[in-house]
Amino acid sequence: MFECIFCKIVRGELPKYKIYEDDNALAFLDIHPVSPGHTLVIPKEHAGNIFEISPEHWGFVQEAVRKVAIALENTMEANGVNLMMNNREHAGQVVDHAHVHVIPRFKGDNLKLWPHKDYEDQVAEKIATKVRSQFE
Repeated sequence: MFECIFCKIVRGELPKYKIYEDDNALAFLDIHPVSPGHTLVIPKEHAGNIFEISPEHWGFVQEAVRKVAIALENTMEANGVNLMMNNREHAGQVVDHAHVHVIPRFKGDNLKLWPHKDYEDQVAEKIATKVRSQFE
């Protein structure tokens, strides 16, 4: 039995503000929201991150994310949503249980996206070739 905080939430050992639940996924309000309605969607079966979750359970989570995003946009009168997942410590993951953030966005909310940059000459092609080799 896993002892992570999200596993305890799934088992009902810790309180939550549940938004959605089915046999395989659970969605609840983030206790430190970026915006009102900020929701976390998790697999009920423990997986540490995107690298550990099974394709089947990833599919369950993604369908729950889609449903939650639609519900949040409709009920919160949001102007859109951001979907975000941090994987591993250096990407900002705090809880070692796979989870997707569904963040309602509102016109004038002043939340910023990441800064974008341009690739230097030949760098994009080198990266694309290297990554593409994983699928061959």
